[in-house]
Amino acid sequence: MARVCQITGARTTRGNKLRYRGKAKYLGGIGKKVTSCTRRAFKPNLQKVTALVDGQPTKLRVTARVIKSGIITKPLKRKYAYTRQLKAQQQAEGE
Repeated sequence: MARVCQITGARTTRGNKLRYRGKAKYLGGIGKKVTSCTRRAFKPNLQKVTALVDGQPTKLRVTARVIKSGIITKPLKRKYAYTRQLKAQQQAEGE
């Protein structure tokens, strides 16, 4: 299974890890110098979450950013809230 967010499509990206040597100019040095540059991977912070998709609870792999921003909605933990909604709908239909 690929490491990809099912909502945003965020995936592992490649970048560089730089190592510096020297003293910064604002501290009185002659500036920082790059002494090595190696490749590294930036991995998304994926979480397994149960979310409502088309009204049905579904397991998804999404990034923490999606959860924090409220793009997905989690189902209610207790079922009695659903039964209250169903009873209210049935009463409305019966009237």
